[in-house]
Amino acid sequence: MEVRITYPAWAGRNYRIQTAATVVSGLGNAAAPIATAFAVLGAGWGTAEVGYVTAARTVPLVVLMLIGGAVADRWPRHVVMVGANVFNAVSQAALAALVLIGHPPLWALLALAAAGGAGQAFYTPAAEGVILQAVSAEHASKALSVFKMGTNGAQIAGAALGGLLATATDPGWVLAGDAACFAVAALMRTGLTQVGGQRAAGPSLVHELRVGWREFVSRRWLWAIVVQFSLMNACVLAVETVYGPVIAEDRMGGAGAWGTAMAALSVGMVVSAVLMARWQPRRILLVGNGGVFLFGLPALALALGLPLVPVVVAMFLSGVGVTVFVVGWLVALRQEIPEELLSRISAYDAFGSFALMPAGTALAGPAADVLGRSGALWACALTCLGLAAAVLLVPEVRQLERKVPEARGNLPQPEPATSG
Repeated sequence: MEVRITYPAWAGRNYRIQTAATVVSGLGNAAAPIATAFAVLGAGWGTAEVGYVTAARTVPLVVLMLIGGAVADRWPRHVVMVGANVFNAVSQAALAALVLIGHPPLWALLALAAAGGAGQAFYTPAAEGVILQAVSAEHASKALSVFKMGTNGAQIAGAALGGLLATATDPGWVLAGDAACFAVAALMRTGLTQVGGQRAAGPSLVHELRVGWREFVSRRWLWAIVVQFSLMNACVLAVETVYGPVIAEDRMGGAGAWGTAMAALSVGMVVSAVLMARWQPRRILLVGNGGVFLFGLPALALALGLPLVPVVVAMFLSGVGVTVFVVGWLVALRQEIPEELLSRISAYDAFGSFALMPAGTALAGPAADVLGRSGALWACALTCLGLAAAVLLVPEVRQLERKVPEARGNLPQPEPATSG
């Protein structure tokens, strides 16, 4: 019996492979932060140490991100992604073994968390370049929304399973699953092909970075939003990876409760992705930034000492805001940034957006000591709200419009897939 699968015109081979591989790796990635936090708590440490381990992952992610972007614009992006996935599979497997053996030393947790961040620093710019390169301008909103639906659906399952498994078994097994997901994703991405003409390499990586920097600072809407997220992500990450797990452990029932809350965040992302697949607002960044106003709701709910159900609702609404922003942001990048610069611009975007995340997590514990846990959460909530309002002072953020679609990098017609 022959089964014929027909894909829509915008879902070319690279798009399908990258989406499927991102779903697979997303299952493990959503579970791993929850498992890591509870592995640290289970080893007898507290809020500060959870923050230090999280910061150890984000420091190399920030430091190496620009190099990763330049590398992804010089060499085939799919090759860079496969190498990064293999490296992450090895580092997560080592971390899992360390946790399963029992009583892991803090220095080893820090070192392996840092290794994971280093791999992601090379993966992230290459991955964003691949998915944007694989999307035609005339179908960008729909294709990117479907991509987010798939990846966020994986986060729902990953976060829920991560919390449940970390409670029912050992967090080390969750980390081992993350390593396996990275290995499978690497294997899948070997099927990617280079689409379009990635330009010849310049004289040096430094030259590549300078070119990318000139392009980055020449667009006020671009760097204004990156500065906004530099501060906002520090607060959001502190809430999701430090304060949330600690509060869940204290009064909500532990890892399973926080896994449910993180799953609600992803459900919100999926629900809003359905909306964004159909809705194509003219002012893409103005609408996208409207979603940013929802980012501070989880911190507000935790600061008020609300029970699990309202916290889950706040996480859901925050997830809605995430996808509303991300789809508009990616459409703007696809529309405004030359294809040969996508990975470098993505790297500057990620570098700026992630720059203060290590400080946010490392200082989460000391901030709670000084301000009290509730005071620190109020500071996070008000920071998110203030930044969402402040970026609207930039005219280009309010005024950037969706352009008439141009035929740039159109996808090949889909081929039918057969199976016996």
